[in-house]
Amino acid sequence: MTSADDVEIAGTVAIVGFPNVGKSTLVNRLTETRTAVVHETPGVTRDRKELVCEWSGTHFRLIDTGGVDRADRGPFGPQVAAQARVAVEEADLVLLVVDAKAGMTPGDEELAEILRSSRRPVLVLANKLDDPRRDLDALEFHRLGLGDPIPVSALHGHGTGDLLDEVVRRLPGRAERPVGEEAIKVAILGRPNVGKSSLLNALVGRERVIVSEVPGTTRDAIDTVLRRDDTTFVLVDTAGLRRKRKHRQGIEYYSELRALEAAERADVALVLVDASEGVVEQDLAVADVARKAACATVVLLSKWDIADVRIEDVRPRLAVKLRQRPPVIAVSAVTGRGLERLLDTVEDLFSRYAGRIPTAELNRALGELREARQPPARRGRRLNLLYGTQVSSRPPRFRLFVNDRSLVTRDYGYWVENELRRRFRLEGVPVSIDFVTSQ
Repeated sequence: MTSADDVEIAGTVAIVGFPNVGKSTLVNRLTETRTAVVHETPGVTRDRKELVCEWSGTHFRLIDTGGVDRADRGPFGPQVAAQARVAVEEADLVLLVVDAKAGMTPGDEELAEILRSSRRPVLVLANKLDDPRRDLDALEFHRLGLGDPIPVSALHGHGTGDLLDEVVRRLPGRAERPVGEEAIKVAILGRPNVGKSSLLNALVGRERVIVSEVPGTTRDAIDTVLRRDDTTFVLVDTAGLRRKRKHRQGIEYYSELRALEAAERADVALVLVDASEGVVEQDLAVADVARKAACATVVLLSKWDIADVRIEDVRPRLAVKLRQRPPVIAVSAVTGRGLERLLDTVEDLFSRYAGRIPTAELNRALGELREARQPPARRGRRLNLLYGTQVSSRPPRFRLFVNDRSLVTRDYGYWVENELRRRFRLEGVPVSIDFVTSQ
């Protein structure tokens, strides 16, 4: 898979089909990743997920969707179908995946009827033809009235090269504005059912991901580009993070891996706390995931419209428990409260996360620290904080030179970190300090 950074997108391709026909396996094959969660349980994919695929120098957007089953009366069936319809509306080309092993089903015929009425170009992919000698089995799907079926095996790769040739040939070739390195990557993290998907939908102003009261609805990490004035945000909704590893099984385990990967590639993490329940230990564990991933962090008190708590009651506990001292904002996806302030805070936090402190200012601050607290000593030798410099950003990392590295105690190191955070407005920003013995 190729990143969307600095590439021109030639078009959008949506993949649709009945549950368990192999759509996510095909996405992983075409993008050469394991981004989509693949599991033998039907209906694993629920939201539509966008990836960038490259073939012969052409880049296009690939949208994976949940399995569409009109007969599904479960809590997610109608929402999955709605997401698939939106994907079809956004697409320049639709790939209808059918299970050639199972043969034609009423569900395939229903989807074909929907696609014919959409007036979008469609390719029918007869999947699970792992033996090329069975390619003729694809001919049955001519009855769908959508053109010649293409025999493929998403699992083994048979026919996918010819498929990609045909996809590229049919794309309109128009260039979209790429997402560059200046984009702020924002991971939305939290335990299950704290309102992550509702927040994302409120920020982008439309139903981008499925929202449900059932915990564990989101299983993939979903990227959404949001542009506000001259700033581009890449918002990543993720699966709920459970604290105890023994509770993570099967699909949940792989979904959580996606969430952790999303945190690792993000600049800023939004840690959602259900304000109606207050801060619990699991919320602190999620915030620690963001810290370990070296993300700048904002704590969001979500569902503020139904909460009976004051920010002043929450801040002190978070300040004691969370090393990065993140800002705390109350938001409501229902009323829109705090959303503009949230984006302003993310922009401001990112500027400090990606910024640099001039060496002269840093050393002036270090001189004040030498006066403010007596450094630790051992065996008659006292630590001397000599000078320092910032060696990298995103996140900021400092190298501080001392007379003897072995004299630096854990308590003193934390104190220096917190003082630099306070003096240079780095609350919520991960700060790394390397104490180095000056030669």
